[in-house]
Amino acid sequence: MAETLISPGVLARENDSSFIRQQPVNVGAAIIGPTVLGPVEIPTVVTSYSDYVNKFGSYFESASDNYSFFTSIAAYNYFNNGGTSLLVARVVSASNTWTPATSTNIVNNIATVGGITATGSFDLANAFTDGIEARVVYNGTTYRFIASGNPIPTDDVDGNLYFFSTGSTAAGTATNLAAEINFALSGSTGASANLVIATTSSATLIISASAVGSTFNGLTVSTGSASTFSVQTTLGGGVNSPSTSVAFVLKTLSEGIIMNSSSSLDASGSLASGSADNIRYQITNADTASGTFSLLIRQGNDNTNNPIVLETWTGLSLDPFAPNFISRVIGDQDQNYNATNNQIEVSGSYFNASRYVRVASVNALTPYYFDNTGIAKSQYTASIPLNQSGSFTGAVGQVAGGANFYETINGSNTQGLVGSDYDNMIDLLSNQDEYKFNILFAPGLYNSGYTSQCTSMINNTQTRGDSLFVLDLVPYNTTISTVTSQANSRNTSYAASYWPWVQMIDPATGKNVWVPASTVMAGVFAFNDTVAEPWFAPAGINRGGLQVIRAEQKLPQSSRDTLYTNKVNPIATFPGTGTVVYGQKTLQTQASALDRVNVRRLLIALKNYISQIANTLVFEQNTIATRNTFLSQVNPYLESVQQKQGLYAFKVIMNETNNTADVIDRNELIGQIYIQPTRTAEFIYLDFNILPTGATFPA
Repeated sequence: MAETLISPGVLARENDSSFIRQQPVNVGAAIIGPTVLGPVEIPTVVTSYSDYVNKFGSYFESASDNYSFFTSIAAYNYFNNGGTSLLVARVVSASNTWTPATSTNIVNNIATVGGITATGSFDLANAFTDGIEARVVYNGTTYRFIASGNPIPTDDVDGNLYFFSTGSTAAGTATNLAAEINFALSGSTGASANLVIATTSSATLIISASAVGSTFNGLTVSTGSASTFSVQTTLGGGVNSPSTSVAFVLKTLSEGIIMNSSSSLDASGSLASGSADNIRYQITNADTASGTFSLLIRQGNDNTNNPIVLETWTGLSLDPFAPNFISRVIGDQDQNYNATNNQIEVSGSYFNASRYVRVASVNALTPYYFDNTGIAKSQYTASIPLNQSGSFTGAVGQVAGGANFYETINGSNTQGLVGSDYDNMIDLLSNQDEYKFNILFAPGLYNSGYTSQCTSMINNTQTRGDSLFVLDLVPYNTTISTVTSQANSRNTSYAASYWPWVQMIDPATGKNVWVPASTVMAGVFAFNDTVAEPWFAPAGINRGGLQVIRAEQKLPQSSRDTLYTNKVNPIATFPGTGTVVYGQKTLQTQASALDRVNVRRLLIALKNYISQIANTLVFEQNTIATRNTFLSQVNPYLESVQQKQGLYAFKVIMNETNNTADVIDRNELIGQIYIQPTRTAEFIYLDFNILPTGATFPA
C-alpha cells in the first residue's frame, strides 16, 4: 500500500503503540563451593532453602562433630532474606573419583537370565536405493529387509521377506528400516519372531536384544545386494546371571558415600546405614495382568511402620513403546562435566523428572506387552518386578580426612578442599550463554590464599560483564594492613570486598561459628534487591544490617577510614544498632562512578535488559521501524529506572545520526545510551551554628 498521496484522496495509516513491553529476565545469584549432597560439578538451580536442603543437604558428621559448609550457610542467608533463585555448583575433593550409589537388586520372577542385554549398532553412510537390503541372521535363520520405492511390495512373512521405503536420506532409511525390523522381529502382533528391538539416532541404527542375557550374542546384521553383503554389526555384551533376574537398575543423582544406605534391617525395618541424607526404594502394586508397578523413593532413615515417602511413581511399565515406560517417566539422563570441552555432557533419552534417582538400565524389557486380545504375553509376565524394598550401595567419595572448617581454613585446606578443586566450576560458569546470574560467591576461597582461583573468577566476571563477584580477601585473624594490601592488589569494578569475618549461629547445627563476609553478604544483596532495587546501595542501617552475633573486630572510625580508603567495605558495629555493612565500594582503583557497587549493579541491570531487547533485533531489517522498535522499549524502561531513583537523567540515540549509510552498509546497527547514575549519600556533613540572642537566621 502506498504511504503517500499523489492525487487528492484519503490515506488511513496505523500506528500501533499498544505493544506489551518486554520485562527484564530475573536472574539470581550463583555460588561455588562444597555441599553435603547433590550432583558433583553440575550447576543446579534451587528456588528456596528447603529446595537447597533437599538437593544439597545441610550439615554432616565428621570426627564425632557436626559441621556445615559455608555454601549451606550462605544459601540460608540468601533465601532467608528474600532471595528467589540460586545457582549452586558443587565442588568436591578429587571430583573424578566420586560416583553415585546404585540400587540393590530389584528382582523379578525370571530365574536365570542375563543381567545385561546384547547390543550392536552401525551408521548408514547413505540412503538405501531400490534393492539394497539388510539381513538379520540368528541361529541359521535369515530375515531379509529390502528397500523399495513406491509402490512398496507386500511382505512375505512366511518367507521372512520384508519391504520398507528407501527414504530420501540416510537418517530416513534408518528410521524406516528400524520400524520394519520392529514390526517383524520385536514380538509385536504378526511378527515372525521376538529377537530384537531397533532404535535410531539420526543415521545410526541401534539393535538391542529383546531379552537380557547372552542368548542373542552373535546375532548379525548385514547390508548389501545380490550376493555381496558385509556384516555391519554383531550383537554382543549380553551376560547371563546365575541368580534371579534384575528388572531394572536405579542410580542416585547425588554422589558420595553418604548416599550408601545398604545395610542390615532391624526388627522395625530400619536400615542401619539409613540417614536423612540418603534414600531407599520400595516396589508396590506389581501386577502382571497390567504389566505395571509403583516405585516409592523413601528417606533412608525411615522404617516399615513409619515410611517417609519422598516420591511416588505409579503405573510404571517396562514396555519401551508404552507412554508409562519407567525410563520415560522417571528419566535416565546422566550428566558429567567434560573439562576438555568445558561443558556438561548429557547421555540418556529422557529428562530426569525425579529429584533423587535416574534409571540406569532396564534389563527386562517387555516390548508390546499385550497381544491382540489385550492379554499379557506369557513370555513377559515374569519380567515385572516383585513387590519388595531395597537400598542403595557402591557410591564413592567423601570429605577428606583432617578437613579444616570455619575459622581454621587456610591456604592449603579449605573445608577439605584445595584451590584446584574449584577450577572446573570456575571455568564452567564463565559460559554466559548457558548460566545466568548477577552475583557470584565462593565462600571458602580468599585472595591471599587462593590467588589463582580468585583471579580467574574476577577475569570471568569482567568478561561476562553481567555480574558482580564478592571477593573475600583474607582468612580469619588477619591484620588490617594485610587486608588493605590484598585489596590494593586488585583493580576492577566487577568485584567488591568486605571485612572482617563475623560470628553467627549455624542454622543447621545451632553452633556459633565464624564465617567470611561473603557468607553473610549473600543475604545482604538478596534483602537489598527485595526491599529496593539493584541500584540501591547494599549497605547502611536500612539495607545493610546483619543477623550475626558479632564481628571479628569492632572497627573504630579510624579503622573504617583506613579500610574504605583502600577499597574495603567495613563491617561495623554500632551500639544499639548491631553489626552493619558500612561501605559499598568496588575494587576499582580510579575514582569514577563505577567505584561504587550500586552504580556497577545499575550498569549490569541496564546492560542485561537492553541487551535482551537488542537480541530480538539481530537479523531484522536495518530500517527506521526497527530502530523505533528498540527505542519504544528502551526509553520506557529507562524512565521506570529513573522513577525508581536509579538515574538522574538519560538519553538514547539510535537514528540517522549514528546509523549513516556507511554503517548500514556494514550491516551494523548502533545505539548510544547516555546515563547519569544516581549517587548515594555516603558522607553527610551537618553544621550546627550557634548564634547570639537576637541574631537573624540566614535566608
